Amino acid sequence: MSTQAGARGPHVIVLGNEKGGSGKSTTAVHIALALASVGLRVAVADCDWRQRTTARYLENRAQWAQRKKLDLIVPPVTVIEDGQDAALAEFLKTDADVLVIDTPGRDSDIGRAAIARADTLITPINDSFIDFDLLGQVDPEKYNVTKPSFYAELVWKARQTRARSDGGTVDWVVLRNRLSTLEARNRKRVGTALEELSRRIGFRVVPGLSERVIYRELFPRGLTLLDIAHLKDASVSHVAARAELRELIGALQLPLADRVPGQKAA
Repeated sequence: MSTQAGARGPHVIVLGNEKGGSGKSTTAVHIALALASVGLRVAVADCDWRQRTTARYLENRAQWAQRKKLDLIVPPVTVIEDGQDAALAEFLKTDADVLVIDTPGRDSDIGRAAIARADTLITPINDSFIDFDLLGQVDPEKYNVTKPSFYAELVWKARQTRARSDGGTVDWVVLRNRLSTLEARNRKRVGTALEELSRRIGFRVVPGLSERVIYRELFPRGLTLLDIAHLKDASVSHVAARAELRELIGALQLPLADRVPGQKAA
């Protein structure tokens, strides 16, 4: 498949989760920069106008590059507030291969509008039943899924809206972030519940980013795991985390296979 924007425009990746603390913004920045690093034209929109974590991450990156005279890729970023549907519509016309949109960690009109325009919807969740509750409810004794939750229903409606508007489909991917070697029983139960729910409401489950201090340490400089060459204190852990990121990008199965590491051309 061609790596250029098709007749319908750029491939739109939306990061959506109405609970905070799931690593949504960190994931958004790393995905954007991973795709930009292989030559794709990437633009970013931060719709969480209160936190602006994604926008500040990329602003920090631009400032650090200027301060240290580094040749860093810095995708353009636009902050879009709730109610600015016209601004979102304009952003979606950006001449790029990929658009990455980070939505608020709460219910919002702009978040719903972005999800309805997604080609790939990514929902990062921490590996716990607290975050799972965003997607579905489970029996407290057997841990089997009893019913989908509000966010799953929201996405279902957005997918229907998308199908009616232009016949497009939304590939929904749930990332299991912050996987830990601890609490193996709980991790297995969450995994089983996710697999059961994925069959019922149609999303794919892939491993996301582990809990690592490095992600928090890199934010002030706007650096990512792809910038190891610019890290004086890089370690084996950093290399492992970078491999983890590449596996995540491959698991997304984006229709940009000949330019994205870890994917095979269609």
